[in-house]
Amino acid sequence: MKMLVFLIVLVGLIVARQETAPKEEGAFKYQTEQFADVRIIRYQVPGFEELDLKTKKLLYFLSQAALSGRDIIYDQNFKYNLLVRRTLEAIIENYSGDKNSDDFKNFMVYAKRVWFANGIHHHYSKDKFKPAFSADYFSELVKAVPAEKLPLAKDENIDGFLTRITPIMFDESLYAKSVNLDAGIDHIKESANNYYEGVTEQEVVDFYKSKINKNDAEPISWGLNSKLIKEDGVIKEKVWKIGGMYSAAIEQIVYWLNKAVDVAENDQQKKTLQLLIKYYQTGDLHVFDEYSIAWVNDTESKVDMINGFIEVYGDALGYRGAYESIIQVKDPIATKRIAAISKEAQWFEDNSPLMAEHKKENVKGITANVINAVMEAGDAAPSTPIGVNLPNANWIRSTHGSKSVNLGNIVDAYSESSKSSGSLE
Repeated sequence: MKMLVFLIVLVGLIVARQETAPKEEGAFKYQTEQFADVRIIRYQVPGFEELDLKTKKLLYFLSQAALSGRDIIYDQNFKYNLLVRRTLEAIIENYSGDKNSDDFKNFMVYAKRVWFANGIHHHYSKDKFKPAFSADYFSELVKAVPAEKLPLAKDENIDGFLTRITPIMFDESLYAKSVNLDAGIDHIKESANNYYEGVTEQEVVDFYKSKINKNDAEPISWGLNSKLIKEDGVIKEKVWKIGGMYSAAIEQIVYWLNKAVDVAENDQQKKTLQLLIKYYQTGDLHVFDEYSIAWVNDTESKVDMINGFIEVYGDALGYRGAYESIIQVKDPIATKRIAAISKEAQWFEDNSPLMAEHKKENVKGITANVINAVMEAGDAAPSTPIGVNLPNANWIRSTHGSKSVNLGNIVDAYSESSKSSGSLE
């Protein structure tokens, strides 16, 4: 579960002033630009240069694994996101016309919003972006790009391509929300995300009702790593794994994870990585639980990683996990401070305002570290959480514990960038 306080986006809460306070020459620049309702903030990784070569290799391999899933999150958010993104990027890379016009500047803002949200829907409100340029201008841009640079379908010409893509981007009545939680609707049919195809909300509920055993003390997370579809009247899951859906991207993830195994810090970390690889190879959710338990038990490694189909906020029914990855390295000084608090977890439990019957007699596995994010990808980027508390499976948390992670350098970047935001004034 992410701590849902976002670093990079301040939506309608603070009108940031353009002025910045004087800084020493060469000082790190936390905020780079601002557009629409977004501020782009940079962060540092303190102590990175002092790490040994093996640790840097481990961080690099894990970062490459994280980035290999970039296309997955776009596709999960909306089935036409990759089509739109590749079209926008083809224009940016190949258009040689006037780039100083208001229309082109508005086009660039739209492209940046798509990059930031991993698709054409707002990362927080889930509403589809409304381009501040016309469909006619978009047509001019597309026609100015060589056809071979565009993501045309087989035997499709430019006019046919424009007929296909223009409503996706400009028709406000189509694909209006990636996740629609309004009352009194079919939440599956009215949500534009790409987790379902051809099924109704009731069919989804019935499908999993027949599988879930309410008496199972260690239930798997049904539907976490699959798309539910109906083909020829039959409802089935398309599992995200090697040889299944997203196979090409997952093969690359596994390639880099295997390289990370070779430079793992210790046996427990190696075991954790190997279980994650096995999960990606098989798509078996029991293996994912094994991996999660091994991950919770790895408390000694300096380098830690989140990688997989994790949070279910993007699914109106809460089954399917969005791809995300956070690569992190422990901050030893800040972790020592927070450990002084976390070791008193039993005291906090005993003295909490909960009813006595809801308190745990023996709090297990509370691990709280301050770590620095090195790389983030998928659902965790570029709109980043400031902390993470995983795994999400309640039975694993109660039996094996959890990890509560504070992303120290992200919090620091947020604090530093806000000093000139105008909020104090």
